[in-house]
Amino acid sequence: MTYELYYWPTIQGRGEFVRLALEEAGAGYIDVARQPRGMDALMRLMDHAEHPPFAPPFLKDGETIIGQTAAILLYIGARHELAPKDPAGGLWTHQIQLTIADFVAEAHDTHHPVAVSLYYEDQKAEALRRSAEFRDNRIPKFLDWFETILARNPAGDAHLVGDRLTYVDLSLFQVVEGLSYAFPNALKQVLEDMPRVAALHRAVARRPRIKAYLASPRRIPFNEEGIFRHYPELDG
Repeated sequence: MTYELYYWPTIQGRGEFVRLALEEAGAGYIDVARQPRGMDALMRLMDHAEHPPFAPPFLKDGETIIGQTAAILLYIGARHELAPKDPAGGLWTHQIQLTIADFVAEAHDTHHPVAVSLYYEDQKAEALRRSAEFRDNRIPKFLDWFETILARNPAGDAHLVGDRLTYVDLSLFQVVEGLSYAFPNALKQVLEDMPRVAALHRAVARRPRIKAYLASPRRIPFNEEGIFRHYPELDG
């Protein structure tokens, strides 16, 4: 069965974490809002579903609709061997993904620290202050946690969980990609002290299906409408 992914058609955003998992799994999916009249279909489902998702992304599998990125990945991971089968391993993988969600939210708030409804230009002073904290403290703190997980993995430091790729490896790859776009100077300095995170990022980029996806038109380029935005003044 072909999945239906519902997300905004012009940005990577949180939907990209789902796209990467579907691409790595080789799963058939339709990126609905990028199809003709796709936004109409997205809004219609949100307006009329019995269990309406709060916001995109959400995934439709037959009659099942799953919202929230971490929940979607929990669902995909269990069905496409992108998560451990044992309950403890699955819960640990989900916990890591939820922490990644926290990290992504903080990255977003660097350019919208006051209100999502305001333009970046309306909160530039606050964004400069928030970004300095993010660069100096939050990026190192989060990435050091992932570095520690990799170092303590009993199965080896090539993956965050176990001895094979899981969806959180893909998600960490996407975070590093996003930070490389938004904060290239800051990230370069931090990664010098995070060799395992850097190695995981390189390894995911080399995976055949991911490599093909990144080179395809299905991969939307980063831009200043998404979560990871490059404003040079925020990179220090």
